[in-house]
Amino acid sequence: MSAVSGKTRLGLQILGASAALGIAGDALLRAVPWGLNALLCTTGLVAAAAWLVRRHRVAVGPEAPWLAAAALLIGSNFVARDSGTLQAFDTIGLVILLAVAFLSIQGVGLRGRQAWHYVRAGCDAAVSAWIGVFPLLSRDVTWSELPPGRLREVRAVALGGTLAFPLLVVFGGLFSSADAVFHDVVADLFAIDFGAVLGHIALFGIFAGLTAGYLRGALLRAAPPHPLTEGDSTLSLGIIPVATALGLVDLLFLIFVVIQLRYLFGGVELIAAATGLTYAEYARRGFFELVTASGLVLPLLVGADWVVRNESREHQRTFRQLAVVLLLLLAVVMASALERMRLYVGAYGLSETRVYSTAFMLYLAGVFAWFAWTTLRGQRRRFAFGALVQGFAVLGGLHLVNPDAFIVRTNLARPPAERPFDGWYAASLSADAVPVLLDALPRIDGRARCSVAERLLDRLRELERDDWRNWNVARARARRLLRDQGARLQAGACRRPSRDHRVRG
Repeated sequence: MSAVSGKTRLGLQILGASAALGIAGDALLRAVPWGLNALLCTTGLVAAAAWLVRRHRVAVGPEAPWLAAAALLIGSNFVARDSGTLQAFDTIGLVILLAVAFLSIQGVGLRGRQAWHYVRAGCDAAVSAWIGVFPLLSRDVTWSELPPGRLREVRAVALGGTLAFPLLVVFGGLFSSADAVFHDVVADLFAIDFGAVLGHIALFGIFAGLTAGYLRGALLRAAPPHPLTEGDSTLSLGIIPVATALGLVDLLFLIFVVIQLRYLFGGVELIAAATGLTYAEYARRGFFELVTASGLVLPLLVGADWVVRNESREHQRTFRQLAVVLLLLLAVVMASALERMRLYVGAYGLSETRVYSTAFMLYLAGVFAWFAWTTLRGQRRRFAFGALVQGFAVLGGLHLVNPDAFIVRTNLARPPAERPFDGWYAASLSADAVPVLLDALPRIDGRARCSVAERLLDRLRELERDDWRNWNVARARARRLLRDQGARLQAGACRRPSRDHRVRG
């Protein structure tokens, strides 16, 4: 194959690696919830990319090894925890990591990039993953370079089989309908579940196509022809509209903060007299709105900083002063939100939504502090990478906390006189919560105890249906503990609660 160009050879190897990963994805990821299978597929993708980079001596960015290690670490999270919500965040984290790695594999350093560079890289990676396989097959691989009698013939045979497949289905269906004997012969010879076959073909095609498109975009498409800088665009609105908009937002936040200082921190009597709500109801009503408002401030400030980046020093100083005022007011808003959550949890207990919303709020607090330390001190090029690292740090912290077990421990620690323990909700959490529930089962009152026992027996039946692809530490431990205490659970189980009782408010 000496006449085969390096580009064609790389393209063929991308196709081969993608086909192998497509087979692995179809065979492994069908089993849900994910566990060991997710780690194996992540490891396969990282190994394929590393092999191609090393074999073709592709110059990658300095952060590429760290990104590969981070991907494996996130993949290992699927083997550690069973929480479906936490695994959803792990999946999002992997997608973000792949988007960032798209730049790094192209040889672009990640430090010092603006936030919009990461956004653009994510869009490029997504587009390349979905459609990149088509230019890979039609343009990047020069099929005429392949020597006769080898892959060219394989490609021709594959093309002929693809063209013949719908014809065989149509004519075979017609002949089967026309002749009962032919139908019986075909049914005996090809006792195939065509629905299942098509499902496997579809999943293989999706996994292989996405992998091939992503690797093609990262390895075969040239990196940006000029360095990514903050001056790539000359768009600027000027300081007057930006200062006007920020000034009005500051005024709105100031009005809200004044009200918060009077009411939320003014005591139960003042809240009841002004709103007719209890302290807990008042807290419950506003937390998620304040989280949303806090989250919207970040793109507002990042966008405002970007559009005034080419303004004079005086104009940029004006923007920073208005931004500092907004951040100080925002600190009071976020403190109000966290105080509302404290009151909310004190009255109603913890739930998944409350845990993850609080974690997001704490992440925002760190990001805003980092924004003030970098962007507002004229070091905006450090902001985006630091914010990304903080996001993965929060994800790692959630895994260390083990949210589902933390929820159960917190709710069990509350005096039953304040609010009865919701056993059915606690037992409906993932296998991460099973050890805590089993330890606390003798201390739970009668009705909640039988609900917990009933749901844990259901969980054991679910876990017994797992295979090796689903395996993770939390599920294996829960299955072992539930088997050991099955007799005690059977003795304590009661009739299944009504559907309405199982719905968490």
